[in-house]
Amino acid sequence: MVTPATPVRVTTGTPGDGGRRPRAGRVGGTGLERRILPLLFLLVPMLLLLTFTYLPTVNMFHYSLTKWDGLDPVKEFVGLDNYREVFTRPDLFGVFSVSLYYLAGTVVQMALALYFATVLSFKVRFKNFFKGVLFFPYLINGVAIGFTFLYFFRPDGVLDSLLDTAGLEEAKRLWLGDRSVINVSLAGVSVWRYMGLNFVLFLGAIQSISSDLYEAAEIDGANRWQQFRHIIAPGIRPVIGLSVILAVQGALSVFEIPYIMVFGANGSATFVIQTVEMAFKYHKVGLASAMAVVLLVIILVVTGIQRLILPDKALESFT
Repeated sequence: MVTPATPVRVTTGTPGDGGRRPRAGRVGGTGLERRILPLLFLLVPMLLLLTFTYLPTVNMFHYSLTKWDGLDPVKEFVGLDNYREVFTRPDLFGVFSVSLYYLAGTVVQMALALYFATVLSFKVRFKNFFKGVLFFPYLINGVAIGFTFLYFFRPDGVLDSLLDTAGLEEAKRLWLGDRSVINVSLAGVSVWRYMGLNFVLFLGAIQSISSDLYEAAEIDGANRWQQFRHIIAPGIRPVIGLSVILAVQGALSVFEIPYIMVFGANGSATFVIQTVEMAFKYHKVGLASAMAVVLLVIILVVTGIQRLILPDKALESFT
């Protein structure tokens, strides 16, 4: 006689746990944990930003209201006297005229960058090589660039030799010694160095435009100029506006090139160079702080005007 088999009970788990299945772990935390975790990641960056940006800015405003040499533990409160001196001394506020050379240089810089970015966005032989050549100066240290161009502009240097070869001996000048041309020379160095940044920004914006637009334009018989005018220029308008904002800010706060090459001599001193010398050469930290505050306000005002001309929606469409 065959008896039915007794059903066997299959259990999972380890011995001694009663055969209970282990509960799956929680995939996400509670709502409170999800709210606190991003704040913990932001804590260190915010502390660094507060320590090295906002607190020094507050101290700068405080120093600008005092007469202080940077060493004396006592700071004499003078109110707005430092600001009055900044606006009434032509040798301080008048150096903003030097920034006009760099503003003109930014126009040339952006025009050249836009031209090369447009040309190299199409099919050109060795275009990757030319991209590297144009962007490479931006990667070089500013001190190295300054010393390199010192030899380029020196009497009987590289530039003078090129002029001799071209038969333009009469065009030779003291490029860093003549007050009438020194700022043009230094602005040219700035154009050579920073054009690569604008070039990369423009090239990335152009390459983000859909290729279907170019194909449709070619079918309609549009040439390269018409493609640039009706497709490229409107398509990269936001990044052009962003580049203008960065260029103007840079032109107002030029320091590195003129200071390294000529220490701000022969009428090449910018407002930033004057500020640094006022603090560390003449030990007038209070007056230098007031100059820094004035520069900060000017940059904020200029940026605000530019943002009114180019609304936030235009920039958001690029970012």
